[in-house]
Amino acid sequence: MLAQLSIRDIVLIDRLDLAFGAGLSVLTGETGAGKSILLDGFALALGGRGDGDLVRHGETQGQVSAVFDLPLDHPARKLAQAQEIDTDGDLILRRVQYADGRTRAFVNDQPVSVQILRMIGAAIVEIHGQHDDRALTDAAQHRAILDGFGGLEARAEATAVASETLKRARQALQAQRIRVEAARKEADFLRHAVAELGKLAPQPGEEEALAAERQAMMQAEKVSRDLIDSYEAVGGQASPVPALSAVLRRLERRGAQAPNLIDPSMAALNTAIVALEEAGETLAAAMRAAEYDPREQERVEERLFALRAAGRKFDVPVDALADLAARMSADLAELDESEGSLSRLEAELAKAEGQYLTQAQALSAGRKQAAARLDKAVKAELPPLKLERARFITQIDSDETARGPEGFDRVEFWVETNPGTRPGPMMKVASGGELSRFMLALKVVLAERGSAPTLVFDEIDTGVGGAVADAIGERLARLAGRVQVISVTHAPQVAAKAGQHFLIAKSATGAAAAAKTVTRVTPLMDQTRREEIARMLAGASITEEARAAAGRLLSAAGLRG
Repeated sequence: MLAQLSIRDIVLIDRLDLAFGAGLSVLTGETGAGKSILLDGFALALGGRGDGDLVRHGETQGQVSAVFDLPLDHPARKLAQAQEIDTDGDLILRRVQYADGRTRAFVNDQPVSVQILRMIGAAIVEIHGQHDDRALTDAAQHRAILDGFGGLEARAEATAVASETLKRARQALQAQRIRVEAARKEADFLRHAVAELGKLAPQPGEEEALAAERQAMMQAEKVSRDLIDSYEAVGGQASPVPALSAVLRRLERRGAQAPNLIDPSMAALNTAIVALEEAGETLAAAMRAAEYDPREQERVEERLFALRAAGRKFDVPVDALADLAARMSADLAELDESEGSLSRLEAELAKAEGQYLTQAQALSAGRKQAAARLDKAVKAELPPLKLERARFITQIDSDETARGPEGFDRVEFWVETNPGTRPGPMMKVASGGELSRFMLALKVVLAERGSAPTLVFDEIDTGVGGAVADAIGERLARLAGRVQVISVTHAPQVAAKAGQHFLIAKSATGAAAAAKTVTRVTPLMDQTRREEIARMLAGASITEEARAAAGRLLSAAGLRG
């Protein structure tokens, strides 16, 4: 519930601190005293629209803080925790309004966006008034309100899950159809390409190996003749080895005659002969290594050129041809299996549609039953509010082709204000006074199924007589037994039933020449409260009869007058 409201420099309010308790609290005062200012400031703290004109004249900024005492498991705390806000203790919503139109929002002194502040505020406080186009008058919320009243949240969640499953099944089938259609268009090309690449059978790294082999063969062709000529000069018919061997033998025969002269020459010749023989062997080995088969070179070149031609044709590097062939084979296999995949996905879609329809139909039936109970419960609240000739209608339009996460029902609260008139949406058909009473009746009924912890009613008793005002007060008091209720009222019958009574009034501050008008809010107790209720009964001139009537109202409500 709202524990404290603090306002600084908002319109006519310079400084205001109000403490609220549980039950029913009322704010009263003469027209123009500033009741709307207080509610505008409160709405600002809840994420309402900011406006630089809200800042008190002469100030650069205004500020509103609202302190709430909430259960630890309240949804508002969970929303704050999702923003990584520390929620130990009270939850404090604060809004700073600058005169230039800018605003800043805080939750427990942590900066947040206005959208987050509004979400958290909406989970804590509901504001209802004659001209309020949110809350119960927002047709977009009526379906959720009916589900809450009927205890259909679990069924609604199951329908939402079935809707998501149906959505995914549709998407999967559509995507597969697109893939299959694209594959069919490429089927002939794929089959030809797979056959061609299968015949070619490219291997990773093959291009580099073939290129190296071809280069080696081309180099061998160039050096082969030189090797042959060199071998002929060293070890062939033109070899000097036979001549050198003959010279060496002649010197050997003369060696005994002049050994000092012959032996060194023989050693040098012997070395030369050995070197030439070794050179011949080396050249012979090189000749054998340089030998190649021209047909093998032709085969290597044909293979290499075929691989490179395929790479150009399919616009991929030669080394990627093997992977390309594998992918194309997989695409062909997928195409062959596609008809089976389509059939399977179509069966899954049909199953998902059946499951969704089962859940949505059950939800729709539950809504119709809940609508009948809601209409009956609201009807019972209408006669004391002088709406005994009116009807409240929960209008449900079902279209099984309009399938969404919320089912296929469109729900809107309608009313018929007089017998024989055309019923229609509550916001369009009911007048301001009627609308406020319909909303009160509906809120009294819905509070049995849960509500925001704080409800604010802004002058919903305007224009009604004493009996109706008394019925409104009785229902506000009944609501206040379950949630905190704050009501701005002009009806003494409503004010008398409150546990807390605040008087809003204007006053002047400062010297006469520089006097400023400010709005003050004063808690009323006993005698001062009876005096205010007497004023509400009698007007400007309070009579003893009015005081006595005020005392009777307070006594009837179980309070001292």
